Parts: sequence; structure tokens; C-alpha cells
Amino acid sequence: MNSEPDLAQQALGRRYALPLAATSVFLMAANGGLGLVVKLFLQDQGFSTLIIGLVSSVNAAGVLMGSMLWGRLSDRSSRRMLLFITTGGVAAAIGILALLPPASVVLASSFSRSFMRLGFTTVTMALISGMSAEQRRGKNLSYVTSARSLGMAIGSMAGGYILEWFGFRGAFTVMSFLPIIGMIFLLQIPHADVPKVAAKHSSWRLALSSGLSDLFLSTLLRQMAIHGTFALLAVYMASLGIPPRWIGLIAAMNTGTQVLALLVFGRLADKVGRRRIFMLGFALSALVPVVFASTTHISAMMIGYVTLGISFSSLYIGSTAYIGDRVPIEKQGSMFGLYETSRGMGGVLGPIVAGSITPLIGYRGMFLVMAVIAGLGFLVMMKRRRPLLGK
Repeated sequence: MNSEPDLAQQALGRRYALPLAATSVFLMAANGGLGLVVKLFLQDQGFSTLIIGLVSSVNAAGVLMGSMLWGRLSDRSSRRMLLFITTGGVAAAIGILALLPPASVVLASSFSRSFMRLGFTTVTMALISGMSAEQRRGKNLSYVTSARSLGMAIGSMAGGYILEWFGFRGAFTVMSFLPIIGMIFLLQIPHADVPKVAAKHSSWRLALSSGLSDLFLSTLLRQMAIHGTFALLAVYMASLGIPPRWIGLIAAMNTGTQVLALLVFGRLADKVGRRRIFMLGFALSALVPVVFASTTHISAMMIGYVTLGISFSSLYIGSTAYIGDRVPIEKQGSMFGLYETSRGMGGVLGPIVAGSITPLIGYRGMFLVMAVIAGLGFLVMMKRRRPLLGK
């Protein structure tokens, strides 16, 4: 039977998780829609593919620069205040695009949007993790992660329609208001913040002593493999003669799967343990490139994207809940920042490796190399046989 303090802690976690989930839907819907509209705008303005490709590069740079900064800030400042700053920053970064600016401003906007969005993600995860009882941490984190996937899916599907209805200026204006709507839900977050306690160790020393270094390394390898695979997958599918409309539908299977899978794995992580859940994610991640290398049928491509959605959901929920279990409240922002850094580094390195080896060994050869890299990430975690990873 739960004690009154336990029930109070569970209720407190929900009071933070549900408003942040609602804000996440609007924030990620704006980001999901912009992925298409920004690139089409640059193409419409006659800019080269190099400039268009730089959008992805500056987005990755924003993630890398933001992951560590926002993590540290969330351990030292009011997390509630940071949520308003980052959400407002995303709205401002999108709003400036309504002026239909030159490419340099578009790239700066993409960097700022990515930088601020990463801040919202890091602060949100640290806040919910710190305010949640251990037996409900995975479930509460799943509310927000599932909401992010739902928002991204909605934005990706609606972006093209909004562009057709309103044009570029109108589309940018509409999307800039979505984060502002999301800020309304932030008003429901209690003013009480995580108590700040002087940290005894640096972030990297704490990562080593808490057994997180292997998790970060395995995550980097996994992200290399997945981002390397998907950097060229759309081009590969087009080369097989798959129509663009089908490519978009197939890609939506990933985020669509995540919406439900994140909720399921959030509950399972609380019931069967973090390690079992994120180890499943590492194992399935190695399978994803193999699916694409094994066949060229559209149905198989869908299976690959569904597998990706399941692997991400189990890996992300299991890992973040585990970090929350292992790290003191006052350092969770920094640790979630380090986790996002490992994800970001893998996202930068993977496409470089894939793009370099594909001309030499072909698409299928590249997919198999990515599978090996993901398999290495799984093996790094498998060697941890002692009960370092908790449940």
C-alpha cells in the first residue's frame, strides 16, 4: 500500500509532466512542419543544394552547442523560467522567417531554433525526472517524449498543407504562433523548483562514477549507425523507383510508432527495469539497417521504420529513466545534457561515414557497416555484467 508521501510525490510528477507534454506537442509541431517548408523556401529562392544541405548541419551544431549549456543552466537556474525562455526563443526564431529573409538569416534561424528546442528538451527531462518518484519516472518521462513524437508527426504531415494554403510568409507566421500557444500550458507548472545543492564532482567525473560513460559511448555508436543509415535512405528509396508520396508515408511510420511505443515502454521501464528496456533498443537498432539491406520492397521499408520507432522508444525511455535513477537531482540537467551531446555527436559523424563509404561499397554495403557500428554499441553495454545498471 502506498504511503501518503509516495502518493504526493506521484501527483507532483504528473503536475509537471502533463503541462509539459501539452507544450511539447505545439513546439514540435512547429519544428516538424518547418523541416519541409524551410528547404522548399530556399529552393524557391534559387539557392544551391549546398545551402539547402547546410540547414541540417546548422541544426546539428545547435544541438551540440545547446546540449551542454542548457544542462548546466538547468542545474543552476529556475527551470520554469528556462522553459519560458527556450519556448519563446523558438517562436522568435521561426517568426523572423515571416520576413522572407536571405539565406544567412534562414541558417541563423535554424541554428537558433535547434539551440532553443534542445534547451527545452533538456530542461524538461531534468525537471520531470527530478520531480518524479522512481517507480513512476519512466511513465512520466514517456508522457513528454510521446508528445514530442506526436507533435513532430502532426507538423510533418500538416506542413505541406499549410504551405499550400498560406504561402511561405503565412506558413512561417502560423508556425511561429504554435510555440506561443504552448507557453500557455507552462503557466500550469508549479513555481516550486528543484532545490539546488552544491555539486561535489564535475559532470564528466560523475558520469564515470555513476556508470554512465558506457551508456553515452553506446548511444554515440547507435546514433552514428542510425543517422548514417537515414542520411541517404530517401535517396536510396528514390533510386528504387519508390514515389515521393510513398517515401513520406513510409517515413511517417517512425514517429507514428513512437507515439504509442514511448508510452508502453515508459510503463515497462518502471515495471521490469531500465536495463532490459534500453538493451532491447540497442539490439533493435542493429537490426534496422539490416532490414533495409535485405530487401527493396515497400513493405520491408515500412517494417524498417516501425523497427526504428520501437528501438528509439525503448532506448530513449530506458536510458533517460536510468540516468534519473543514478544521478542526484542537482546534477540531472548536466547529465541529460551529456546524453544529448553523445546523441548529437553520433548524428554528426554517422552521415559523414555513410557518405564516404557508399561510393565504394554501395548502399547495401553501407547499411551493413552501419549495422556493425550499432552492434558495437550493443556489445559495449553487454559487457557490463555486474549490477551497475540498476534493475
